[in-house]
Amino acid sequence: MHHASNRRFRWLALGALAMSLTSMGAMAANSVPSSGLGQSWPNTTDVSASPHWHVYVFQRNGVRYVQINDLNGKVRAAFATASGSFLALPVGSDAARVATPDEPLPAAGNTKGDIVYQDSTVKVLVAPQADGSTATYVAAGDCHDPVECSSRFQGPSSNAVVTPQAPATTKNATTSSGDCHDPVECSSRVN
Repeated sequence: MHHASNRRFRWLALGALAMSLTSMGAMAANSVPSSGLGQSWPNTTDVSASPHWHVYVFQRNGVRYVQINDLNGKVRAAFATASGSFLALPVGSDAARVATPDEPLPAAGNTKGDIVYQDSTVKVLVAPQADGSTATYVAAGDCHDPVECSSRFQGPSSNAVVTPQAPATTKNATTSSGDCHDPVECSSRVN
């Protein structure tokens, strides 16, 4: 009897070890961290394409977050991207100067800078301004000019500024009346 329970214990221990190694392998395969956004020196790899800037990428629940820091570690800007959409985040000293295709800004001041990050879906240009701030232009990866792809511009036959329509807003889970009365319940999985 003691021998049989000892054997079960070994099988349980081996199973737990196998699951542990499998989950460690999955974490290693997904080396993009899910925390550290907003930190001067996050514990992750600097993926900047420019020697003048630090760029850090985070990922959580299918959303990728990109943060741009200057060489002193000062957080300048950050944005989120998922499924071809972009959202400037209220992070960094130049957060109000992040232009995206979904939130275009006028191209003012210096528009010459460095491509600091690029992958198949995102291209980011940071342009230092005369006042010491930076303008960050975020565009889809296939864009050739991030300033043009993320700025408001005047069309050749129009004097009006072209702006995209505001994206549709989504609500949290709602009650049967349509309003959420408990944010915990509305944003939690209920079985």
